[in-house]
Amino acid sequence: MANVKVKLFANLREIAQSSSLALAGDTVKDVLLSLTEQYPPLNELIFEAGEDVKLCGYINVFLNGNNIKHMEGLATILNDNDELGVFPPVSGG
Repeated sequence: MANVKVKLFANLREIAQSSSLALAGDTVKDVLLSLTEQYPPLNELIFEAGEDVKLCGYINVFLNGNNIKHMEGLATILNDNDELGVFPPVSGG
């Protein structure tokens, strides 16, 4: 299992009461499931409801600065010291 740094932004950070966490997992999916197990209120913000584990359409996850949508999605393999950024939709003026 890879040890990765997970950075949370906006309301995700407020719910977890932390901007950065250290988690372990083999894939992006593993780490995000671990995150939502530790912080259950994040589950409905990150994943769509249903049997299949699927990201909400408005959530963006970046691995070392690259959007996982352009990689293998939730199946993207992680390595030690990788950094995941989880971004909810943000608006502002």
